[in-house]
Amino acid sequence: MNLEYFIAKRISSRSSDNFSKPAVKISYISIALGLSLMIISIAVVIGFKASISNKIIGFASHMQIQGFSNYESMQEKPLLISDDFIDYLKNRKDLKHIQFTAHKAGVLKTEDQIQGVIFKGVGADFDSNFLYNSLVEGVMPNISEESRTDEVLISSKLSSKMNLKVGDPLRVWFISEQDKNARGRKFIVSGIFDTSLEEFDNAFVIGDIKHVQRLNNWNENQIGKIEVTIENMDDLDDISNSVYKHIPYNMTVTTVKDQYPQIFNWLDLLDMNVAVILSLLIIVASITMISTLLIIIIERTNMVGVLKSLGLKNRSVRKIFLYKASYIIFKGMVWGNIIGLAFYFLQSQFRIIRLDPVNYYVDYVPVTLNVYYLLALNVGTFLVCFLMLIIPSYYITRIVPSKALRYE
Repeated sequence: MNLEYFIAKRISSRSSDNFSKPAVKISYISIALGLSLMIISIAVVIGFKASISNKIIGFASHMQIQGFSNYESMQEKPLLISDDFIDYLKNRKDLKHIQFTAHKAGVLKTEDQIQGVIFKGVGADFDSNFLYNSLVEGVMPNISEESRTDEVLISSKLSSKMNLKVGDPLRVWFISEQDKNARGRKFIVSGIFDTSLEEFDNAFVIGDIKHVQRLNNWNENQIGKIEVTIENMDDLDDISNSVYKHIPYNMTVTTVKDQYPQIFNWLDLLDMNVAVILSLLIIVASITMISTLLIIIIERTNMVGVLKSLGLKNRSVRKIFLYKASYIIFKGMVWGNIIGLAFYFLQSQFRIIRLDPVNYYVDYVPVTLNVYYLLALNVGTFLVCFLMLIIPSYYITRIVPSKALRYE
């Protein structure tokens, strides 16, 4: 049996600890709170970034392939897409989905309200999962390749502002560059969605792309842009650069980061905040453990003197106290995991902590945590705390047996 471990286990008994008891308890609490807060911080930041990113990508896709424009108006230039280019996109394994859309600016008018909107025309190939999950009332428009539908989706904000509900008719007026006269279109509200993203909820009406094609005098093969979703968000820049090299000369590629830089820059700042929080928490826990170890060593000075006088080397004596410190760290980490995972479970299931969606784009604190991050936090916390104890453990080498045996 490992002698150092056996002795460390014996001195871990409650009956033998007197002066060091409060310090040990403080260490348990410090490590438990530190690790639990680290788990909560990571879970919140990952969940927050994933939730907002998924909302933006669900509405706007990762990339948009469109014609060159001066971006001074919402009037899109028509794209006539070749079959070869579409086959190239479909054959790329890093692309998840492609869909054809067209946007047109208009004015939504009721009897007593008027609101500028962007009509987003989508086709039968539209990935509606995000909007379907965002529905608060009604159903998705029945969009098909064969016929044009007048059904549209509007946001809950537009619904409240314009006093519209499911089944109500609404009229939108459009003006094109070719035709200066306003052209009205009558639609039917089939559903109401709520993304909590004001950039979308205050502006967009979702309907059949055939309306935009007809308003712009396009044929059925002309579209406004190609929206592309990819498999891995981390590869967005590389994939967009690769696709850009294969598009026709009159097109360009725009990523979701280019469209909404303020949101993604804000999300990137969260990583820095978490790094600072984790550093401070682990430093506090480490300093507490260093103090606790020194207190335990001082309290056990007599024991150190006896062990040295019996021939035990400094290295072995140091290992005894490092074993005990490891036990304290481990026990504190167990409670830290329990507290952190309990918060994660309660928040993910019951959404206890709520937020203002106007400021945070979500109405509750989203949490996401995977096994990799959990293991990394535990291993990293243990290693940092343990390594920081090695230097103060050398205090044992300064203890002289003859003096230690007289120490009270």
